[in-house]
Amino acid sequence: MGRVLESKYGLPAEVKYCKRCVMSNQRPMSSVEFRHNDKYRHSGLIFDEEGICDACRYAEMKDKKVNWKKRELELIRLLDEHRREDGQYDCLVPGSGGKDSGFAAHILKQKYGMHPLTCTWPPHIYTSIGWKNFTDWINIGGFDNVSFWPNGRVHRVLTKLAFVNLLHPFQPFIMGQKYLAPKLAKKFGIKLIFYGENEAEYGNPIADNTTPIRRNKYYVRDKLKETYLGGTSVRELIEQYGLHMNDLDIYLPPTREDIEKSGIEVHYLGYYVKWTPQEAYYYAVENTGFEANPERTEGTYTKFASLDDRIDGFHYYTTFIKFGIGRATYDASKDIRNHHITREEGVALVRRFDGEFPHKYHREILEYMDISEEYFHELIDKARSPHLWDSEDGEWKLRKQVS
Repeated sequence: MGRVLESKYGLPAEVKYCKRCVMSNQRPMSSVEFRHNDKYRHSGLIFDEEGICDACRYAEMKDKKVNWKKRELELIRLLDEHRREDGQYDCLVPGSGGKDSGFAAHILKQKYGMHPLTCTWPPHIYTSIGWKNFTDWINIGGFDNVSFWPNGRVHRVLTKLAFVNLLHPFQPFIMGQKYLAPKLAKKFGIKLIFYGENEAEYGNPIADNTTPIRRNKYYVRDKLKETYLGGTSVRELIEQYGLHMNDLDIYLPPTREDIEKSGIEVHYLGYYVKWTPQEAYYYAVENTGFEANPERTEGTYTKFASLDDRIDGFHYYTTFIKFGIGRATYDASKDIRNHHITREEGVALVRRFDGEFPHKYHREILEYMDISEEYFHELIDKARSPHLWDSEDGEWKLRKQVS
C-alpha cells in the first residue's frame, strides 16, 4: 500500500479531472474569501457518477433546459418594480469596465431602460489597458460612476498579510469589491444590485443557481471576533498592526440588519440572460470601447479577461501553486463549456500555458508588498501541497496533469 501524501487546504487527496472540461476536483468552492481563518477548509469541485463536474452540468442545463424567453420576462417584471423616473438611480452595477460589467450596465440602460449607477473598487495598480477600459466604460458607455479608493497604506498591509498567511494576494481586493456595492446602494437608496454570473457557472453547487438572488452568506457580516482579513483577526490588526476599525470597515460585509432594513436585493443578471464571456467581450467592444490586451496574457492563451490589475497574474500563479490550477485551466474550461474549443484543444492549451511565471509585473508587485525575492520563493514552495507537487532534481512538477 502506497504512502498517503499530505493534502493541504482540505483538498481531495486523489486528483481527478472532469471528463468534459479540464478542471480538476482541486478547485475550491468560491466562498466568502476567508472571512474566517479557514485557510485549511476548502471543499473540492463536485463530479457526478459519470465524472463530469457541476460547472459542465450547469452549462448543459443552460443550453438545453432553461427557457431564456421566460427568464427575460422575469427580468422585465423585476425591473418594472424598481424602475424610477424621478431622476434617481434605480439599480447599481459593480464593475471595472471590463467586458462583463460593460455588457451588464449597457444592456440594463440601453435595452431595458434602467438608470444604473456603476461603482468600482479600483485595482491595486492599474494596467494601462485596464485604466483605458475603465475610462471608456464611463465616457463611451455613458455611465455615472462612484469609485472608492481604499487607504493605500492599509491596502498594502492587508495584501502582504494575505500573501504571507494565505498565499492569496488578491483577497483584500476581492473582499472590498464584494462588499462595496451593498454599502453604496444603502447610501444612495438603491434597492437593486446586479452582478454578472453566479459562482455556480464555474463549479459551486448547482443548487446555488436555482435562484437569481445572491445568498446573504456572501455579503452579510458574522460576529466581528470571528472575522479575519489576510488570515489575521480584526483584533490582531488593531492591536498589533496599529489599524483602526475605520481602516477595516470597508473590507467587511454589511450587517444583516443593514441589508434587511434597507430592502436591498442582490441579483445575478446571468440568471435572466444567457451569459457567454466571449459574447460579452464582442458586445463591450462595440458598445463601451473595450479593448483586449495587445499581447497574450501571461499564464493563458487569452487577451480579454482580468486585464485591470498588475497583480492579476500574480494571483493566478498562486492558485496554480496551491491547487494545481492556473489561469489557462480556468479559461479553457469556460471555453469548452461554451463550445468554443474542444477538450483536446483545452488540454493542449493548459499543458502549454498553465503555471507560466508572471514576469511582467513581478518585481513591481514584490515592491508593493515589501517582500524580497527570497522570501517570495520560500512562501511559494511552502504553500505547495505534497499530494500535488513532487520535486525532482530540484525542479517542481505536478504529480498529475490533465490528459
